[in-house]
Amino acid sequence: MRRTRLSAKACVALAALGPLLGVAGTGPAWSSDHFDSPLMTANPQADIADVYAWTASEGRRLYLVMTVAGHTFSDRLRYSIHIDSGRSFGRTTASITILCRFPSPKTAVCRLGDVDSVVGDAGDPKGLQGRKGRFRVFAGLRDDPFYNNVKGALSAYGVATNAIKTGAAPLDEAGCARLDPASAKAVADQWRHTDGGPPTNLLANWTASAIVISVDLDAVSRGGPLLAVWGTTSTSNHQADRMGRPFVANTLLGASPFSSDDGSGAERERFNGASEKAMLSFAPQIEKGLAFQDALDGTCGNQFLADRAPAGRGRYHALARMFADDRLWVNSAARVCRQFLGVELAALGGRKSYKSDCGGRSPVYDMPNVWRSLLISGSADATAWDGLTRDEHAPSASNFPFLAPPDAHGIDH
Repeated sequence: MRRTRLSAKACVALAALGPLLGVAGTGPAWSSDHFDSPLMTANPQADIADVYAWTASEGRRLYLVMTVAGHTFSDRLRYSIHIDSGRSFGRTTASITILCRFPSPKTAVCRLGDVDSVVGDAGDPKGLQGRKGRFRVFAGLRDDPFYNNVKGALSAYGVATNAIKTGAAPLDEAGCARLDPASAKAVADQWRHTDGGPPTNLLANWTASAIVISVDLDAVSRGGPLLAVWGTTSTSNHQADRMGRPFVANTLLGASPFSSDDGSGAERERFNGASEKAMLSFAPQIEKGLAFQDALDGTCGNQFLADRAPAGRGRYHALARMFADDRLWVNSAARVCRQFLGVELAALGGRKSYKSDCGGRSPVYDMPNVWRSLLISGSADATAWDGLTRDEHAPSASNFPFLAPPDAHGIDH
């Protein structure tokens, strides 16, 4: 199997992370879905890094971004963004796919279902307008807006894992480790530092290939105003990767977050290739990942959607099913986009203040910290768990193509 060629800086970082993971041969896992399985590590052109979806403030367009780990697009792959639509959360009645192919390095061929199409060089930051004017496409290198203190996170996970292995943190019936106050404090301390010093973004100046789309809302919302979005890469007969919400495959699936044992890799590859009908089969394993996250503040049962009743095996069932339905939900009737998972918070969590928020995921959201806050303490507020709150190159939620230009000294994956 062909292996990804890493830059010298990335190799140094990988070597430093190896002891923290405690597994030989560990592959990189730096973004919310970068390099989540051995197959994706070997095929960066097929590896979806992140998916973003949010509405324009004027209320007429949906903005979409799918970043890919490789520095070029493959002429053998199909890059697709799927949009389901409906009138209530969890139920969709119509679907449309924006599919892009790249037969040559400077030629993009994209179709918005049977509504519109573009053919040509989409590398100009202004984008390439569809023949019927229904959507606009940019495809090329941009700065990866995701940020993560990976070494701090892995050190924090290591503290919790060691407490479990030594018996210092027994598991309750739901699988949550009861960390003692000293261990919980150590988790928080490790997470906010890098090698004992200030937190460092391992993804600083990283460059990704990006497909950026601005599309008319009425072209993608035939079933209703609630949209469910996810991306795939595929050949004509095989789905290579998929992604909707961040942090599912590489953090909630497998033996532990970022684990690289053969079993974890195989499970993530099954997830990446799974059909929509098969997604719920991953819920039981996702429950185990949720139990691990819930333990990290030293309090079990305070996670978003966790059953507040005494510890039981079904405590994480509701949230696991939500994550197994791996689609990013957007309320296209809203013109304000401030809250990651805003649709889910309103529909499942009963948090009415988010009903007027588009939710989804904008590149300016402090998504990593909101995700951690919800899974660790149940709060929808962004708590700087790993000491980072933004990328070094500020993206935009309003100026196409949204992501900053690639840094001249950017990292080559």
